Amino acid sequence: MSYNAYHGQPDYSHDTVARVGVLVVNLGTPDAPTAKALRPYLKKFLFDPRVIEIRPIVWWFIMRFFVLPFRPKRSAALYKNIWTDQGSPLLIHTAEQAKKLQKVLNERFGEQVAVEYAMRIGQPGLDKGLKALEQRGVQKLLVLPMFPQYSGTTTASAFDGVTEELQKWRWIPEFGMISHFHDQPGYVDALAKSIREIWDRDGEPDKLVMSFHGIPQ
Repeated sequence: MSYNAYHGQPDYSHDTVARVGVLVVNLGTPDAPTAKALRPYLKKFLFDPRVIEIRPIVWWFIMRFFVLPFRPKRSAALYKNIWTDQGSPLLIHTAEQAKKLQKVLNERFGEQVAVEYAMRIGQPGLDKGLKALEQRGVQKLLVLPMFPQYSGTTTASAFDGVTEELQKWRWIPEFGMISHFHDQPGYVDALAKSIREIWDRDGEPDKLVMSFHGIPQ
């Protein structure tokens, strides 16, 4: 009886055309705006050591008695305010971004590049995104976390999730990751364009206030 410790490709054909794969990674979303769905989502998110750097036994006690009994219900109420008929906005927009990225890359490189998307927490999981790329013949992998500024709580967590999955594979693709893109001219121009479009439509305001998700020191 054979023992297969790693995920393999028993039907792999050596004449398969090698492709470059881009995995678009976002933080994630619960399956529904309910306390029941939020509980496992928050549990996985808040137990990530990249997110909360507290001694595990202390944080387990806080989570067990002070966070998980109350936070899911409050978070569910907030998610209901933004939930759409199609589902989670984050999931919808991430899927659309991956689709448009695939179109642009097809126009530039033909069928050489494959794009998939995945969530660090929730569905579709990183395992599904990576295996979808594998099935499309990807042998070189570029991971694109959708976080403009680098943060250990987001970008590094995405790296952890991808590498944890790849550790289960027998054959590892060539691997690279984009750590940040906040200062790329194309990204800055896109932000400026979106602001100008709103100003052209609604009129220019007296002040423009910009807020960035940050981490307290």
